[in-house]
Amino acid sequence: MPRVKRGTKRRARRKKYLRRTKGFFLTKSKLYQSAQEAANRADRYAKRDRRVKKRQYRRLWIQRVGAAARLNGITYGQLIHGLKAAGITLDRKVLADIAVKDAAGFTQLVEKAKAFAPKPAAKKA
Repeated sequence: MPRVKRGTKRRARRKKYLRRTKGFFLTKSKLYQSAQEAANRADRYAKRDRRVKKRQYRRLWIQRVGAAARLNGITYGQLIHGLKAAGITLDRKVLADIAVKDAAGFTQLVEKAKAFAPKPAAKKA
């Protein structure tokens, strides 16, 4: 069996990992094995956190829309239900943007939603 030395191939592979982990702490950016483990772990977390980021943005939009809705005298759930019933198809991202940048426009949307939202039933004593 012939002898294989792998000169440039091995160096190139190691340099690739060390370049990827350039700003990491202590040996994670200096030693090959530590860098390889850190890079692989970073890849796993990056995949997971791309999903988490979408969740967190949706939560933020819902909080903004809910706060703006309460300022206009309606709950978040009633607003969303009223908009659906009125046939207004705006997603939460757009609603949050309108709530932050155009309060008057959001108020008009709330009025339309209130017209189509079910009236709360009176409590029996």
